Amino acid sequence: MQWLDKVVDEVIAAHPEGEILVSSGVSPSGVYHVGTLREVLTADAILLALRRRGRDARHIHVVDDLDPLRKIPAGVDDSFEKYMGMSLCDVPAPDGKAGSSWADYYFKDFARSVKKLGLDMEIMRSHKKYRAGFFVPAIEVVLSKIDKARDVLTSVAGRSLDENWSPIQIKEDSYLKSRRFLDVDTARKVVSYEDKNGRQKEVSYAGGEVKLYWRLDWPARWWLLGVDVEPFGRDHATKGGSYDTGVALMKSVFKDKPPLPVPYNFINRTGQTKKMSKSSGDTLAISDMLQILPPEVLRYFVLRHSPDKTLFFDENDGLIKLFDDFAALLAKPDKTADDEQLIQISMGNIEQSTISNIPFSHLVASYQAALKDPANTLEIIRRTEHKETVDAQEETIKKELKFIDQWLKNWAPDDIKFELAQKPPKLISEPEREYLLALAEKVEAAPPDADGEWFHKAIYEFKDSAGLAPKQLFSALYKVLINQESGPRAGWFLSILPRDWLLKRLMLEA
Repeated sequence: MQWLDKVVDEVIAAHPEGEILVSSGVSPSGVYHVGTLREVLTADAILLALRRRGRDARHIHVVDDLDPLRKIPAGVDDSFEKYMGMSLCDVPAPDGKAGSSWADYYFKDFARSVKKLGLDMEIMRSHKKYRAGFFVPAIEVVLSKIDKARDVLTSVAGRSLDENWSPIQIKEDSYLKSRRFLDVDTARKVVSYEDKNGRQKEVSYAGGEVKLYWRLDWPARWWLLGVDVEPFGRDHATKGGSYDTGVALMKSVFKDKPPLPVPYNFINRTGQTKKMSKSSGDTLAISDMLQILPPEVLRYFVLRHSPDKTLFFDENDGLIKLFDDFAALLAKPDKTADDEQLIQISMGNIEQSTISNIPFSHLVASYQAALKDPANTLEIIRRTEHKETVDAQEETIKKELKFIDQWLKNWAPDDIKFELAQKPPKLISEPEREYLLALAEKVEAAPPDADGEWFHKAIYEFKDSAGLAPKQLFSALYKVLINQESGPRAGWFLSILPRDWLLKRLMLEA
């Protein structure tokens, strides 16, 4: 965990005393996907590591719900285009629920996910802070130093700004508008501006009717909250990007130090190169992922690599490996300090892991062989070399099976899914029939504790006498057992099936 130790070392060196504030922020403009999760989990890992070092620390997550609606996500009615430019906290919820805003609708799902993930963070709704006057000092500082703010944006960001550029947006007719700033009256807490028709108007900046331009809003938040360290997407870390301008604005406008940056790379689906977008509809929602991944495994997926590494999520083979890798880490007898730290940040505030020591593929096949009955699944696995594990981790396995059930229903590839055939197939060749009957005789004489290796050897003994190629020996089995041409490892699969049922099926009786 070198990346985490390095960040924590730097933060502590910069702030040897007092509480350390970690910040994160996401706009509730659409579905919160796994890419946005990287921000809050990275912040949470820093928080946990700081506390492990004995430091007081907090994590504040800012919900940027005063931001304007800029795009209509896939699946949302086009009629919402009329709200483009209106703050997310003021746009009606996509589901039409009365009293709920666009921001509420998307944030609610994220809040539920955060609770499951065991994150310890304080939620700050941007619109509430603006409307409570929290941003008043920052607005006044910025308006008193407009020239310096303009100089930063032109010199650092390379923006071309005319003399009428304004560092604030005005809420006008329910929409955020860029209007020419004229004057500020700090005693009355009002700004004078010019509307679209050139008329001079006034508006209070103490109640949320005025918002800082987004490149100024970010450093204003650092200054007001006292942020010490913050993760953010790599797109903000480019030369002349929003972090660079934020640093320059902190120095020239707010006269303070910027937080330590922790840029992170994107999380994509395997095979994709573009970052996930809330508006595209082709995303992996956090809430959906938590149906197939226990919270600690999802945390492990995000946090086991340094933030600058691009991650790819594969809901098929990659998911199977993810389960098994985490289970192996938990069971590792000689854990290193890095292993212990990774387990700690993966667990977060989750009290108990839902990952057993049974290989994931073994659980998947056993669950399907048991017709998706958890109790029967446990009995099937007890007949294998994992009996002691089942006895010790029965409740954990039951929890894990719930995630497997959802994965099989909605995510698993077809070549992994199967169901025991209700009846033997009608179309079966005579050589296949003779081979299956001969195999039934051998199975009937098998010892009660015959394992997968025993069954595998029993099948292979017919490779020269059955008149079938080795591949046909296995395909004939899969055909009568699950009505498919292929399936789970045949020897092991036969070993977990109820012996009476298996004998009848091999004899083509039921």
